[in-house]
Amino acid sequence: MFQSLTTKLDRAFKVLKGQGHITEINVAETMKEVRKALLEADVSYKIAKDLTDNVKKKALGQNVLTSVSPGQLMIKLVHDEMVELMGTKQAELDLKANPSVILMAGLQGSGKTTHSAKLAHYLKHKKGKRVLLVAGDVYRPAAIDQLKVLGGQIEVDVFSEEGNTRPVDIAKKAVAHAKEAGYQVVIIDTAGRLSVDQEMMDEIGNIRDAVRPQEILFVVDSMTGQDAVNTAKAFNDKLDFDGVILTKLDGDTRGGAALTIRSVVQKPIKFVGVGEKMDALDVFYPTRMADRILGMGDIVSFVEKAQEQFDEEEARRIQRKFAKNQYNFNDFMSQIQQIKKMGNMKDLIGMIPGLGKAAKNMDIDENAFKSIEAIIRSMTPEERENPSLLNGSRRNRIAKGSGTSVPEVNKLLKQFNETCKLMKMVSGGGARGLMGNLGRMQPR
Repeated sequence: MFQSLTTKLDRAFKVLKGQGHITEINVAETMKEVRKALLEADVSYKIAKDLTDNVKKKALGQNVLTSVSPGQLMIKLVHDEMVELMGTKQAELDLKANPSVILMAGLQGSGKTTHSAKLAHYLKHKKGKRVLLVAGDVYRPAAIDQLKVLGGQIEVDVFSEEGNTRPVDIAKKAVAHAKEAGYQVVIIDTAGRLSVDQEMMDEIGNIRDAVRPQEILFVVDSMTGQDAVNTAKAFNDKLDFDGVILTKLDGDTRGGAALTIRSVVQKPIKFVGVGEKMDALDVFYPTRMADRILGMGDIVSFVEKAQEQFDEEEARRIQRKFAKNQYNFNDFMSQIQQIKKMGNMKDLIGMIPGLGKAAKNMDIDENAFKSIEAIIRSMTPEERENPSLLNGSRRNRIAKGSGTSVPEVNKLLKQFNETCKLMKMVSGGGARGLMGNLGRMQPR
């Protein structure tokens, strides 16, 4: 996420590295590089210039503290301006009505249907809401079936009417049904077009007028950069939406849309899509995003993700086994499964302060755990319980059964033994040690 922008900004701040004090000359040089990095990230010239001008003005008015280097101060000033640009604080959904109606809008291919389901999953599991999804896209082939499949995956009901080609009528009936059946939130998926057109805008406007939603969310692909910002403005002019869902942020190396969309439409980013799974929807926090863009990590989000997957009883059980020297491959596999649920490994490492810059140079294969799992699953139950049984002939059999090689099996066994020491490494300040071991666990 934002790898290209982070790298270029890091390079810009090197102008001040080793400088004893801030001067008009070194500030100007740094801001020139920052502005260039922002422009290459597809931030508009006006916004990039305003940001760097504001930072320059503040920097030249600062007395540099003895404990803070000019480079650190400049990073803080840029960080604060970015937070201001992205909205300063998290924007909550308005869920006070019963039921609360959320209308999803956006272009075709922006991810409305998928993110309608992701939002339903979020509201069900994080907010404890009873959610009804509404299939209002009657034009795109298989859109209704797609929503039904996604609804089935997350165990959320889907309202649809076969043969009804009037989205306004479907939306009104869905809201009436939600009131009768006791649903707390209604999420209406709508049709999109390949480009902004009057017919589409009029239809969404008619749905809005008919159901009077508490939230209108504009869904847009972050990787389209300034096109995303321009489309957002066109939709906002017509719909006056309440917030934005930025999709595909995990694949966006530039970051232009995330940085500028709020300042253009004066509406907050509320959620970001960060992967393909149904739980890959994150609340947008401007401060945390600025931290990540500037390579400062995002330890709060990292801890939150860990806590979501953290099984306290399982952790106690494994801790007891460590204490008794009984930790085995069943336990090892259990921990791998919890780590995998947290999300993309490279993004996770990037959230840890001090490791973000290192992460971008790491060769991290997201399928790496598959080989490890195959090796463990090729062991007999007895071997998994008692790793000391794994002699040469057993390792050879396991390598053949898992489609790997004996050196890979040996490497995993060595890594397993190192993992038994991780409790000490983590307690001794070793998030770096933990992630380093996870990185080395990958078969080459």
